Amino acid sequence: MGQPLSMDLRTRLLAAIDAGLSRRAAAARFGVAPSTAIRWQFQQSTTGSCAPKPQGGDMRSRRVEECREEVLALWEARQDITLDELRVALTGIGLSVANSTLHRFFARHGITRKKRPATRSNKIGPTS
Repeated sequence: MGQPLSMDLRTRLLAAIDAGLSRRAAAARFGVAPSTAIRWQFQQSTTGSCAPKPQGGDMRSRRVEECREEVLALWEARQDITLDELRVALTGIGLSVANSTLHRFFARHGITRKKRPATRSNKIGPTS
């Protein structure tokens, strides 16, 4: 992932815009895209800061984590439930998620959903 541009560059570009230079001209002068200068100036005017926003992190699990208790209650009630059946049951309570989201939820919480116990390895051939 790329790194955000420096605060020094941001403040110099915004100072040039405040001094009367157009956003496109300031962008050309400092070697950034015109859309970057427009975005930084908009961010400065709305929030009062031109600091870069945080990068990375989990952006998708918030919705399913908000309903953590309901997901775990459904799973506890019937531990042999498939991800698809669980997804349909969650749709009934107003949570629409994908099977992969539920898989990541269980992996994140260290919950295994194996349906049969592991078997010993066999020297002759596969056991199942």
